[in-house]
Amino acid sequence: MNKLLLGPPLANKLQSFIGLSFLKLTGWEAVGNVPDTPKFVMLMAPHTSNWDFFIILAILYVLGIKFYWFGKKEIFRWPIRNLSKWLGGIPVDRSLKQNMVQQIVETIKSREQIIVGISPEGTRSNAKYWKTGFYYIACQAQIPIVFAFLDYGRKVGGLGPVMTPTGDIEADMKKIRRFYSGITAKHPENFGSIVVKPRLNNEDQSQ
Repeated sequence: MNKLLLGPPLANKLQSFIGLSFLKLTGWEAVGNVPDTPKFVMLMAPHTSNWDFFIILAILYVLGIKFYWFGKKEIFRWPIRNLSKWLGGIPVDRSLKQNMVQQIVETIKSREQIIVGISPEGTRSNAKYWKTGFYYIACQAQIPIVFAFLDYGRKVGGLGPVMTPTGDIEADMKKIRRFYSGITAKHPENFGSIVVKPRLNNEDQSQ
């Protein structure tokens, strides 16, 4: 097997240069170790500002990895289609019978290497519940979850612990809550509570 396939997908030299330049300009520091696994779900939190995406993107480029994110196909139109894909965007079709979790799982299974970045809050405003799609994606694709973070209090961001989901979502969410309780968001008042929303039968697991 190609040695590159033993680890995560790599950012190219241009992306790494852009990331390093951005962090130097803004005074942020990248920390953490990249798991030696070709696939994982990257939990991205807190998400309370438009700046979050660009900062974590730069940090991950500096760490030498590229992540992918999923968005509805409507946002992958001209003139930003090519830019969105270059930034790691993958379109999903919400009109299909498969829900988003199923579509993402199938994409993960079809690739030899992929890091999927997901913001569980789903909004920059205060969210009462975290969306749990990231958890079910990891379970169904049988891949670990890595805690990515941005701590505005210290201007440090990067990759934290690696967790293999057990299937007991309540217990696993407690572990996640313990880690992120020490992280300062850009707008702390909007950092959503890490609480699982009660789910009705047949409810879309991406919610």
